[in-house]
Amino acid sequence: MEQWQNVDLDDSSMWPKECKIELQQDHSDDRGSIQSLVNFPVKNISLITSVKGSVRSNHYHLTDWHYMYVLSGSFDYYYRPTGSDSELTVARFKAGEMVFTPPMEDHATVFLEDTQLVVMSRHPRGSQEVYEADVKRVILIDPNNPPL
Repeated sequence: MEQWQNVDLDDSSMWPKECKIELQQDHSDDRGSIQSLVNFPVKNISLITSVKGSVRSNHYHLTDWHYMYVLSGSFDYYYRPTGSDSELTVARFKAGEMVFTPPMEDHATVFLEDTQLVVMSRHPRGSQEVYEADVKRVILIDPNNPPL
């Protein structure tokens, strides 16, 4: 059962080229709708809840990547290539939208209201130690003084 954790998901030619992901058309009928989020292998799906004014991320990943789909709320996503001294780019995301973060991209999120995200990522999250080995902390946004 553990062998799936070693499957290679690193074909970067299949990764999105832009930060904001355009979702496929949903399938709707009289019962409701089905919205496909990611048609790509992932090893973890997490639900993250964040409170208004909080800052998350402030890091980059050496090899991990992730999609973040906004269930409710909104946030500003700050990013730039790792090692760059360029100005941060900021994009705002709200319910029903999704962002992709590739490896080696500094990123931080500032939550504009209480927010719930579904995050789908390359690496499993079974071990905090393994997760931390892939994460490098940077301070892009001061958590004590976030821009709101």
